[in-house]
Amino acid sequence: MTRIAELARKIPDIAINTAEKAVRTKSRDYFFWSPILKAQLDHVMADAVVSPKNESEVMRTLAACWELDIPVTPRGGGTGNYGQAMPLAGGGVLDMMSLDHVRSIDAGTVVVEPGARLSAIEDLTRPSQGLELRMYPSTVETASVGGFIAGGSGGVGSIRWGMLREPGNILNLRVVTMEETPRCVDLTGDAIDAAAHAFGANGVITEVTLPLAPSYDWVEMLVSYPTWSQALEAGWTVTHHEGLWLKELAAVEAPAPYQYFARYRKFLESGDNVLCILAAPNAVAPLSDKLKRQGGRIAYQSDQLSDTDRKGLTRLHHLTWNHTTLQARRVDPEITYLQVGIPVDRPLETLDAISRQFPGELIGHVEFVRASGRVYASSLPLLHYQNAERLLEISLWLEAAGCTCYNPHSYRLEEGMHSDVDPVQLQMKKDHDPKGLLNPGKMIAWENAEYRFDPAVHRPFPGLQKAKS
Repeated sequence: MTRIAELARKIPDIAINTAEKAVRTKSRDYFFWSPILKAQLDHVMADAVVSPKNESEVMRTLAACWELDIPVTPRGGGTGNYGQAMPLAGGGVLDMMSLDHVRSIDAGTVVVEPGARLSAIEDLTRPSQGLELRMYPSTVETASVGGFIAGGSGGVGSIRWGMLREPGNILNLRVVTMEETPRCVDLTGDAIDAAAHAFGANGVITEVTLPLAPSYDWVEMLVSYPTWSQALEAGWTVTHHEGLWLKELAAVEAPAPYQYFARYRKFLESGDNVLCILAAPNAVAPLSDKLKRQGGRIAYQSDQLSDTDRKGLTRLHHLTWNHTTLQARRVDPEITYLQVGIPVDRPLETLDAISRQFPGELIGHVEFVRASGRVYASSLPLLHYQNAERLLEISLWLEAAGCTCYNPHSYRLEEGMHSDVDPVQLQMKKDHDPKGLLNPGKMIAWENAEYRFDPAVHRPFPGLQKAKS
């Protein structure tokens, strides 16, 4: 009897799917945006998909898999970009999307199960409380809250509220351990950091408590500038004006807006460098005045559109964060991207230097965010990919220029986070998953507690599932 057959015998009332097509679908995310990850992971596939309906079934599944030594990879909406929810060692994918209940909305907070889609949460909080999520990824319509916390870092709203792991942005995280007798552990305060953005390797999220923010009918704006430097300077300046209530501010370098934002092309010109903005209605007038005085042209403003002009448009956040890359790949599937932290003491000079160093090869995309009380330019430039050697050359040049490259072309947690071993995170892994069966292969620290990050060296997972011949 195979391990999966034995698993089905132990938990007969919990849905287990072994159909090849279904299992392959649930074994993948958007890893293929990276040509490197596509080559490394395209063959990766679980043996089965297990779909619990509640926390009790999660605990029973983990106990059975622990007994049978079956690796378990938790999965939400599958909108990650670097294999966060891919089962590198096979085993079972734990599909959490049936745990989708919003348990309570009260006193400016929401308590929710991990499979709830982020947009569905706001569909409840907006009309009942006049409140919305503080932040969400550009995939808000399809992403789950558990997946966002386990695999994300920030998004639309980070310009106001900081990054996801900023204190106060997650109030409580309930996780289930993978042991002989699984436990439910409620994490608060600093303890949350060891489980958030850990790809589910430190416990399976079964409940989340999040703070909410006042909701607005956000006004969408595209503001164009003749040069990239002007767009960056304008974005950097208005981000510092805290009296302007903004939900999103991104800068995208020409020719990307005109070439790749197909639904908005009628508002743009070919040489436009564009700011993509979501602003509260009471901020629009002073914001517009400021941007115009800095040389900007209001190319698009959602509250000024006729029905004819509005037809066929999507929501503006679909031009920002990872959707900027998605829009580009719809036109040119060879495009990929980087994730680059820009030095806070010289952001505009650094971004200008990058543009001059890699003309036509890197196309600028900057998300203006707050973190730890400061404003940052977080760069997600589009990359016309050539080969792995050239990608490394670019990354090392950026590192030498004082940037921090958070590698989206690696499935390893530390390589993506540009970090050494996190001893607190590793200890939680040992406490919550003593056999190392939760999402194996993502955490280098589990194999090497002395690991030190080196941007020039990739450390592959020794247990990576081999491609079938």
